[in-house]
Amino acid sequence: MTQEASAILGIDVAKAKVDVVLKSHDGESYETFPNDPSGFKKLSQWLKKRKVKTGKVGLEATSIYHEALALYLHERGWVVYVLNPSRLHAYAKSQLSRNKTDKGDAFLIAQFVATQELDVWTPPSPAWRELQALVRHIQDLKDEKQVAQVRLQTARTALVQASLEKLIAFLEEQIDELVHQIKNHLDQHPDLKSQHDLLTSIPGIGDWSAAQILSELPTVEQFDNAKEVVAYAGLNPAHHQSGSSVKGYTAISKIGNARLRRALYMPALVGNRHNPILKSFYHHLLAQGKLKAVALTASMRKLLHLIFGILKSQKPFDPHFLNQKALLLRRYLSITER
Repeated sequence: MTQEASAILGIDVAKAKVDVVLKSHDGESYETFPNDPSGFKKLSQWLKKRKVKTGKVGLEATSIYHEALALYLHERGWVVYVLNPSRLHAYAKSQLSRNKTDKGDAFLIAQFVATQELDVWTPPSPAWRELQALVRHIQDLKDEKQVAQVRLQTARTALVQASLEKLIAFLEEQIDELVHQIKNHLDQHPDLKSQHDLLTSIPGIGDWSAAQILSELPTVEQFDNAKEVVAYAGLNPAHHQSGSSVKGYTAISKIGNARLRRALYMPALVGNRHNPILKSFYHHLLAQGKLKAVALTASMRKLLHLIFGILKSQKPFDPHFLNQKALLLRRYLSITER
């Protein structure tokens, strides 16, 4: 193995910066860079000074903030590992890691890459990246439209009202045009179209929600199970406890893809009324005394389980599947107990 190939980067990614730990033949080095193209260039220069060209690099899947750097390093010959948060956190616990700092996280990631067998990350297809760009742009325009509508309600002069109405009309026109472009894009790429159709087979998920969800899940093959997808979305529970007897509240971790969580909200809300599986699950939680907000979050998590199963199996939604599975299990148990 060459000296370059033995180099390992552990990168803790945040919105504005990245903390980098380099493990190479010269020992360990640490530095912080801006999380933008200028920072990526500085990172390359920093590595060049240390005579490191390529090697292995690990980045935690942190919302959307790791994507540009992962692609940048991949294009320059690095073997990239985008790490699932749930697996990385489990590793941290196994190492009895108590002090959580950005530098400590970067060191932990480098150690994880050096000691574990991992699946190499490959960039999503250009077709998927185009879909993601279109969907995110539409969502940004929708957010701008909502802001303009709020301002319109409080506008005090006719000139301001007229200006805001023109802005809203323009944004609506742009959104409609981009929605049409997404439809054409899906029609031109059968794989994406097939996944989109599978998602819309789930009651509660319409065309727009399916496009949102699909654009934030490049491939289910990167996940071993539904639990990992839930952690990727940041919908896994985060427990809080003080001492040995005082237990705090339980909330979702939110360490994950916020856009995916946002895309799941409305389908879960609709699904709680029209999706037989979600509806039964949601009302069961309410009957147990769960708050509506807690039950809705759990429905989002349940919906993500359904999405993972359907995309993994490539079979459309079947409301009777779980009942059939339970029946087969009962039959199996009755046979084995004879």
